[in-house]
Amino acid sequence: MQTFLVTGGAGFIGSNFILKARKEQWSNIINLDKLTYASNPQDLEELQNDPGYYFVRGDISNIELISNLLEQQRPDAIINFAAESHVDRSILSPQAFIQTNVLGTFHLLEASRVYWEKLSPKKQEQFRFLHISTDEVYGSLSPTQPAFREDTPYAPNSPYAASKAGSDHLVRAYYQTYGLPTLTINCSNNYGPRQFPEKLIPLIILNALNRKPLPIYGDGQNIRDWLYVEDHCEAIYLVLQKSKIGETYNIGGNNEQMNLAVVEKICAVLDDLVPKSNFRYSSLITFVKDRPGHDQRYAINCDKIKHDLGWQPKENFESGLLKTIQWYLSNPSWVEQVQSGTYRTWIQQNYTDRDIACSSH
Repeated sequence: MQTFLVTGGAGFIGSNFILKARKEQWSNIINLDKLTYASNPQDLEELQNDPGYYFVRGDISNIELISNLLEQQRPDAIINFAAESHVDRSILSPQAFIQTNVLGTFHLLEASRVYWEKLSPKKQEQFRFLHISTDEVYGSLSPTQPAFREDTPYAPNSPYAASKAGSDHLVRAYYQTYGLPTLTINCSNNYGPRQFPEKLIPLIILNALNRKPLPIYGDGQNIRDWLYVEDHCEAIYLVLQKSKIGETYNIGGNNEQMNLAVVEKICAVLDDLVPKSNFRYSSLITFVKDRPGHDQRYAINCDKIKHDLGWQPKENFESGLLKTIQWYLSNPSWVEQVQSGTYRTWIQQNYTDRDIACSSH
């Protein structure tokens, strides 16, 4: 069986990928994670007695650690999920995003290049470095513009998006300059089980259940494409196994939704699953001052991966959202554990202190 080194594997997408990889017997896993505020090693607790899973706490910026790990574990592929990923945090504190997303990716690439160059010709041919990025590197679309394609020019608008764009360029350069067999995925907004509740969907679910305000930036008309995390994990594995080296693939859910519509759909599901007499969850909707540089619309054209590899998402937004909400309702201890002091401080800083643009919906 192959061995994958997964960086950032205690985060949302990484942990979902690792659990699926072990369940489906895709590979053995070495998980390198720094364990920042959004990491949750408890998500992987079921693997603690799994001989095919090995956890290392560490930072992708630590090139000595990475180099030693590669020499000792001899992975067949590296999947780089490790990233600071929340736009609002990047606006408040951009330095961490440059450190992890740009410099961290550089150190990971450099250690990988040295490791790869020492492999046998056969192992070199089989090795892959897969970098997970975002559709935000392409900037913003108007409501009528065609969706992002792999050849859409980069135009990042936030420090987060700029840091991911920088990492994407480094990955491309290591393929073009050194021949390192890289692959890049630019995905749309992921959602699903185990997502840290600073992101829109889990934030709204948990606030609604606690009868707290449901904050929506500006007028709520910003549009995002939503990708169920398990669909993304399957696409990642398919790209690793089938793609030609040097390729980039856009992966989306074919589910463009306005932010306001997303919140209203969550409220409608909760009205069905957790009804309260004489109460509608949508009554908690609250509009708050817009974020700086808030991109109007993201949309992903998935034609390339569908044509090349035959992938398309299994979940539509309604089915994926129902699964997600049911997971949060079924895992109250997980919710309680993540709602730590760090989480509450962040919510206080980012939402409670904003000017209320207009109160309720």
